Amino acid sequence: MTTTIAILGVGLIGGSLALCFKGKPGIKVIGYSPNPSSTDKYVKRGVVDTATTSLEEAVSDADYIFVCSPVGMLDSMLTRLRALPLRRGCVVTDVGSTKASVSKCARELEWEEIHFIGGHPMAGSERSGVEAASTLLFENAFYVLTPNEDVNESAYQCLVDLLQYTRAHIIRMDPEEHDRVVGAISHLPHIVAAALVNQVREYNEHNDMYVHLAAGGFRDITRIASSDPTIWSDILINNREVMLTLLRDWKHNVQDWIDILTNQDKERIQQAFKQSGEFRSRMPERRKGIIHALYDLYMDVPDTPGIIGKIATVLGSHHINLSNLQIIESREDVPGVLRLSFRQQEDWDKANALLTSIGYTVYV
Repeated sequence: MTTTIAILGVGLIGGSLALCFKGKPGIKVIGYSPNPSSTDKYVKRGVVDTATTSLEEAVSDADYIFVCSPVGMLDSMLTRLRALPLRRGCVVTDVGSTKASVSKCARELEWEEIHFIGGHPMAGSERSGVEAASTLLFENAFYVLTPNEDVNESAYQCLVDLLQYTRAHIIRMDPEEHDRVVGAISHLPHIVAAALVNQVREYNEHNDMYVHLAAGGFRDITRIASSDPTIWSDILINNREVMLTLLRDWKHNVQDWIDILTNQDKERIQQAFKQSGEFRSRMPERRKGIIHALYDLYMDVPDTPGIIGKIATVLGSHHINLSNLQIIESREDVPGVLRLSFRQQEDWDKANALLTSIGYTVYV
């Protein structure tokens, strides 16, 4: 018996899901896009078994439907699916980063014999599109499922079993709880990063030393401020009630810091950093999270011709995949600081051991 999976939107997330399922015993993967050039690309790249520009054709025999549309389009896609003759017992799920609104939409559509289970794979990449799809994207990441209270438990368990092919850690949460938690650990940091960068941008209009000196640490801690504007406008508006509550809390925290500095309260400053440091130390370091992790190494290198190529060659000869490199500082007679970036923890570990063993000073 064949299990048919329809992937609606075969980009980074949808394509990675397709690759996890494709070729497994008894599974057929169908990709959908309204764009013919996209469907041709899906098939040529071997991401899906077949692809079509007809939504009805893609889902008519599907046992599982993964809706991989942007957050702002999820409700309309579910409404379109509601009007189609889906297979009895079909499981419909999505991959959006907000869950309450899409779960509410699914309840209001009142599907009969069709099971909607919200989903959010908490993994990503600095790249996008089907070209960036990988079977390793979800490995060791959290994959949150947010079924409604009246979910068919057998259908839920079948989806959990299917997702074992992703090698992700499946977590079950209430949709509203999901949005509160993800709002705090992902959505709020994006707002704070964007606001901080724009504050410095305004200062820089009168003194361009801000942009010159903002390299290194400032650029690293604010990198999510460069996230896709369209995607994030949809996410933040969709989760606006949660975000308004979080921003009011953040406003109180900022006021606390104003009071601390106004009163020159050294003890409260130390306490704040002590508490934040203790809590941060409890966070897992090697598990993939909702904000894409960067695996960076820093090393001192002399300012001599060919040194960068030599290091890259050594890594390549040991089959270590280097994602990016950057010289942070290099002055005459002063060692430059080279940042090496890796997409996988495994490559980071290998590079750290290799470079240390051949005499380079490496910093974590």
